[in-house]
Amino acid sequence: MNEKTISKDPYRKAMNTAVRLLARRDHTGFELQHKLRQRGYGCGVIDAVLTECERLDYINDERTARMYIGQLARRGFGFRRIRLELKKKGLSGDRFESILNESSSEIDEHEIARKILQKKMKSFEREEDSKKRRDKIYRFLYSKGFSDMVISDLIREFS
Repeated sequence: MNEKTISKDPYRKAMNTAVRLLARRDHTGFELQHKLRQRGYGCGVIDAVLTECERLDYINDERTARMYIGQLARRGFGFRRIRLELKKKGLSGDRFESILNESSSEIDEHEIARKILQKKMKSFEREEDSKKRRDKIYRFLYSKGFSDMVISDLIREFS
């Protein structure tokens, strides 16, 4: 083996690992960096792999953010929770806030909250005390990441 082969070996292994991870699902640059670091690759190798993956469009944080926002909205989460989940994936800042704002025009948060509340309404109707029922509805919708305004509107609608 010559010296060039030895120095490129960690890069090739890291690149193969990155491609394998990305074949399963989209990852953000932050997630991929974290997973490669967990596998023991050095910072220089990781930076080179991330740069190459971005160049080849294997990782695209904006595309991943748009896809993830839609996915979380379909699962019944509000924008507050979606923002938190994006942050966990390393997708925060003005660029991702504007993507979330763009998505808010396409996603009707009231309608999402209404649908998940309708599915869960039978269990809430078992509560005879109306104050306790409203409190349970509030906690449920709040845990899903909906704003106080959306929750208040739906509590008035369903009470």
